[in-house]
Amino acid sequence: MRPKLNMLDDKMTAKIIAEGFSLLMDPGIEVNNDDALQLLREAGADVNMETKVARIPEALARKALETAPSEFYLYNLDGEPVIHYGGDSVHFDPGSAALMLLDSETQKQREPNTADFVKFIKLVETLPQIDAQSTAMIPTDIPEEIGDLYRLYLALNYMRKPIVTGAFRTDTWWTMKDMLVAVAGSAEALAEKPIAIFDVCPSPPLKWSNLTCQNMIDCARHSIPSEIVSMPLTGATAPVTLAGAVVQHTAECLSGVTISQLAKEGAPIVWGGSPAALDMRESTTPMGAVGTWMIDCAYAQIGKALNMPTHTYLGMTDAKIVDAQCGLETSGGTLMAALAGVNMISGAGMMAFENCQSYEKLVIDAEIIGMAKRLIAGIQLREDPIALPLIRELGHNGTYITHDHTCQWFRKELHIPSRVIDRQPTEEWEKSGALTAWDRAKLMVNDLLETYQPYNLSDEVRGKLREIATKAAQKFGMDELPPLP
Repeated sequence: MRPKLNMLDDKMTAKIIAEGFSLLMDPGIEVNNDDALQLLREAGADVNMETKVARIPEALARKALETAPSEFYLYNLDGEPVIHYGGDSVHFDPGSAALMLLDSETQKQREPNTADFVKFIKLVETLPQIDAQSTAMIPTDIPEEIGDLYRLYLALNYMRKPIVTGAFRTDTWWTMKDMLVAVAGSAEALAEKPIAIFDVCPSPPLKWSNLTCQNMIDCARHSIPSEIVSMPLTGATAPVTLAGAVVQHTAECLSGVTISQLAKEGAPIVWGGSPAALDMRESTTPMGAVGTWMIDCAYAQIGKALNMPTHTYLGMTDAKIVDAQCGLETSGGTLMAALAGVNMISGAGMMAFENCQSYEKLVIDAEIIGMAKRLIAGIQLREDPIALPLIRELGHNGTYITHDHTCQWFRKELHIPSRVIDRQPTEEWEKSGALTAWDRAKLMVNDLLETYQPYNLSDEVRGKLREIATKAAQKFGMDELPPLP
């Protein structure tokens, strides 16, 4: 039996879905993209081109749900399907677009550069618990206008795992697509075996910007997966009740799925998000709040009820250093999302309201993820009878530690962490230097980086990637990109 978490009963699930459909018609969805408005109008939606409001019939949205794939895969650069979007499959990636990096020496936040991000990419490659890369931080040693495509350029030079990414402009999306095609070999190969997925974010409440809507349409037309990242903020840009926030999330995702499928039927798209339960004292957006966890797990349940692949931002902390609060909030969100069966859980390594990444936190988070994956594997029937013959054989004075049965099963039954997790007796811990979790994680970062094995990307492809990215940089006044570390 696999342990599973449900936040909603069947009655509440049905009611939230019904109200989500209802919002599509009244007040409708503000869509600030003429291409999308034209698609909606031609499909039968009531579109006001002046107010940019589209009233989307339930039948149109339900048709989109029928044509949207219930499952698909992301592939690594070896052409292997390693990420399954669908059902209760669970995978993890670091969150994207952090503006700051927690410095390993000072434990203070600072702006990241090219070398910082490359180090992060390499570290992700060495952590088996992390299933996918992400464009995790925005280097500041290049023009702001190419921040999105430059992150992808760096990642493609060092990664083997698939990547979760996103575009900040409508024009840079095309550059990013060209880089992905260069690595995949052709547009057809990329569509057949996608190595990346793009986040596309509606703007609460009930709005789509021109940028993200166009990115979503372009992804659909080129059969590149996209995942909707709906972000209702309780009491600010969404109802303060958790169920109310889920209703708004439902409507925003339904509208995104509809636009995507109108652009191209069968285009892979994911029911995802990054909502927050607003902290009324500080006016902040806590990702480590229990209310945030509950909204995320509830909307994932809605997505599953509609037969959609799912995504969430959880497993993060609002702490500013790697401390007890960091571990508490990260582990709670990670475990809940895993138990809810969310297909892609973004946020490993992230802290300070999604604004900061940390190498050391990423290494610790990998341990939390390992435990979460063991938890959802459940207690399995290894033998039948379960234990009667063994217990009777060894009786009252049996020593299990030396028995063949223990040797056969302990690695499958017991989750064995790395040395980041301390389980030494107190005396041995003191003799070893009395290291904290931070100390151990810092050492582990360096050890892991020494094991990094580069992917054998051809010089021709690397040259093509640099040519594409350099042309984009030159449009914004940068003649040459920084050298690759």
